Amino acid sequence: MSLEHLVREWLRLDPNEKTRREVQMLWDTQNIDELEKRMRTRIEFGTAGLRGKMEAGWARMNNLIIIQTSQGLCAYLLKNVADARSRGIVIGHDHRHNSADWARLTAAVFLSNKIKVFLLRGLVHTPLVPFSVKRLNAACGVMITASHNPKDDNGFKVYWENAVQIIGPHDTGIAQAILDHLEPRVQHGPDVYASSLCCDPTDEMKVSYFTLIHGMANPRLRVDLTPIKFVNTSMHGVSDAFLSEVFERAGFKPYVAVEEQKVPDPNFPTVRFPNPEEKGALECAISTAIRAGAEYVLAQDPDSDRFSAAERASDGRFTTFTGDQLGALFASYVLARYKESGKPLDKLVMVASTVSSKMVEAMALREGFKFVDCLTGFKFIGNTALDLERAGYEVPFGYEEAIGFMFGSEIRDKDGIAATLMFAEMATELHSQGSTVQSYLNGLHEKYGYFETKNSYFVCLDTVKIDKIFGRLRNFEETLYPFTKRYPHSIAQLTVVSIIDLTVGHGYDSTNPPTYAPRLPLSSGHMIQFRAKSADVTIVLTIRTSGTEPKIKYYLEGCGSDPEQVSAVLPRVVEHLASEWMKASENDLSHP
Repeated sequence: MSLEHLVREWLRLDPNEKTRREVQMLWDTQNIDELEKRMRTRIEFGTAGLRGKMEAGWARMNNLIIIQTSQGLCAYLLKNVADARSRGIVIGHDHRHNSADWARLTAAVFLSNKIKVFLLRGLVHTPLVPFSVKRLNAACGVMITASHNPKDDNGFKVYWENAVQIIGPHDTGIAQAILDHLEPRVQHGPDVYASSLCCDPTDEMKVSYFTLIHGMANPRLRVDLTPIKFVNTSMHGVSDAFLSEVFERAGFKPYVAVEEQKVPDPNFPTVRFPNPEEKGALECAISTAIRAGAEYVLAQDPDSDRFSAAERASDGRFTTFTGDQLGALFASYVLARYKESGKPLDKLVMVASTVSSKMVEAMALREGFKFVDCLTGFKFIGNTALDLERAGYEVPFGYEEAIGFMFGSEIRDKDGIAATLMFAEMATELHSQGSTVQSYLNGLHEKYGYFETKNSYFVCLDTVKIDKIFGRLRNFEETLYPFTKRYPHSIAQLTVVSIIDLTVGHGYDSTNPPTYAPRLPLSSGHMIQFRAKSADVTIVLTIRTSGTEPKIKYYLEGCGSDPEQVSAVLPRVVEHLASEWMKASENDLSHP
């Protein structure tokens, strides 16, 4: 299809004068390179919905794309969910540029199809949408947010009637329905609240949510105790209004807010990437904590579904916990509470993504509960939890290493507010015992083994080269070990003991004879996991492509009884991975 046709079609369909002018100007000045970037391919609807840069064009986020996506989702919903019109859709939005307008525009599309709309008023954090879908028995939910992406991005996140992010076949079904409904039937988002089909359940849902989260707290811990001083950063996002209410209801002394980052600001002026995981992202919060004499820093990402924390050490410096460390801490804390309930341990399950630490797996083997891993993303973690519930298990906790944590059965998605409260509860309880979170983590390592992660990535802009790199790994060498096939059978002098290839067309699991079929669903991108060991150290190395960035990501974890031995092995594995497996120099791969 010619570029001119793509431009003419955009100008014909786009109801927004600003973005129409944007494309017209690019065409008039014959800025072909920019037009090719924006117009040649359509932004892809996937299991995360949509996320991209806010600009005019088929490959970007804008009014026309929101209208078309809403029309496709609406048509698919009516076809596949019984009573969709009366059950309705929950719609929420964060503080990003265009978020409020796009939430109203989405609502307008559904109202035009006589579908009930529960439009959450004002700024909300992402977990409130799946919570409301479940409480209201809605047919689906949409959250307008780009989470922790840069300020120029926004997104359209979809939850299905089970209140979990969509997975297949719904993602491909909705994507096709969008292509079948490209002609805009609404032009703008009018006063949607004027419609009798538009409801505002915000106050009711917030009260119910706060009641649920308060149920996780134990205010008796704080009676007659010297309170811990916490500093909290909202990363210029929406969490402060929710977290301050949760702290008050739970009986905590108010935290010290990082003033520069407390108020929602779509420009994120103090951080380049508003992600608590990013290096340097917590600098403002740590500086505030030092001035305030606080023991802990708490942090949520802008839409408040992720959580991070740092602790002051005896030398006054702050150490940030990794997502895997927090996952192990939370798992142990949830396990202790579960044991106190007297429920049978053989009915307890915890879930984590397959690239996350295996420390919870070690905990499960030692303690007698069940551990299940799944593909990366809370769309898989949430749906796995629901499947386990239907099988008669209780799943009070799930996590992924990218600082996402799920608690309880009411919200099958990550929740930064719930995670913050649980961390504050844990820190307070340990403080009452004269201990710290880091000391507690050290005790877990002594009990279950020392686990250390070293995650990073290689940048590769050439997808053909990426395919060749993974193809070479699958045909690496002749071997005397049948289970390794032609994959590498050693790395950094550690012997490979298992291989799981979760790539479509290459599915293989050496631990599952005689079929060797993978137990987990296959991924459309490359994904291979190796386990290897020496006499003293065991490693798990997962290598996968990114669905949104030109990267080959790796997730490396070492485990052993001696921390020094584990720490010494990991850099050697990374060096071998780069030089021998990836051929980084030969393939012009950059490595941070």
